[in-house]
Amino acid sequence: MPRILVTGGAGYIGSHTAHDLLRNHYDVLILDDLSRGYRHNVPAGRLAEVNLSDRKALDEFFSREPFDAVIHFAALIAVGESTREPARYFQNNTGGSMALFEAMHKAGVNKIVFSSTAAVYGNPDTVPIPETAPLRPVNPYGESKLMVERTLESLDRWAGFRYVALRYFNACGADPELGLGEEHDPETHLIPLVLRAIRSRQPVTVFGEDYPTADGTCIRDYIHVMDLARAHMLALEHLLNGGASEVFNCGTGQGFSVREVISAAERVTGLGVPHNVGPRRDGDPAELVADSSKLKKMLGWKPKYRNLESIVETAWQFDRVRHGL
Repeated sequence: MPRILVTGGAGYIGSHTAHDLLRNHYDVLILDDLSRGYRHNVPAGRLAEVNLSDRKALDEFFSREPFDAVIHFAALIAVGESTREPARYFQNNTGGSMALFEAMHKAGVNKIVFSSTAAVYGNPDTVPIPETAPLRPVNPYGESKLMVERTLESLDRWAGFRYVALRYFNACGADPELGLGEEHDPETHLIPLVLRAIRSRQPVTVFGEDYPTADGTCIRDYIHVMDLARAHMLALEHLLNGGASEVFNCGTGQGFSVREVISAAERVTGLGVPHNVGPRRDGDPAELVADSSKLKKMLGWKPKYRNLESIVETAWQFDRVRHGL
């Protein structure tokens, strides 16, 4: 049974992936400092509380615990916050990853699935976006992730690392049966913010309605978190079976605008979404939609959730349980 380390496994995507790995008979240990994740997301007995910036603790951890591979989620993820605190994002996302790679190398662990982002593309020239598109991040968050990808390229060439970098589009949805869903603090993702507006009757802000899109609002590719978790497992299997280093987009290939998400939430809940319109946010491209044909072709990945309403429904189920509705 392969033994897998999941960094950031107490967070949103990491916890869903860790549970999916356990269901598929992997031996999983989660490393998380709980600064943004939650203890209740972690199965009993599977958490090691370590901060990646603590190099001594990290080295001691790897000296005690053997692993066949690592899935690396641990990072700060808020685009807006990254524009206000860029140094913090480079220190945490890039610096933390460097510390992890060094500890892995010392311990002889050389396989890693890396949680990257569509933010590495910035404002794309064409949509859907292929993996070969120019990499021009427009915010520190995207830059911090691209620097990690560049490091992994060098480690593959010079240090015998093999990696898969998964460039996520908009992760969303939940697994209510496991009690898992989005609990970011502060929350920055659209679907939970829309559901919060329904529950609280406090308006959600639509950032910009003057984009060059059909209804003037941003278009994004919304991928259900369990489809994303499955992509991680397939990437892991690729590496464990001797596959070469690769980069894959993770998205459905369908784009939905902010207003379409609001409408879907209203249909699912039967309730109106109070909202107002604000100015554009710095670093928000008009449209981000994935070309995920490479992931489908090479790893056999297929998204289970392609309907926006079915995605919103899982998030709504989790939201109601979480708030006792």
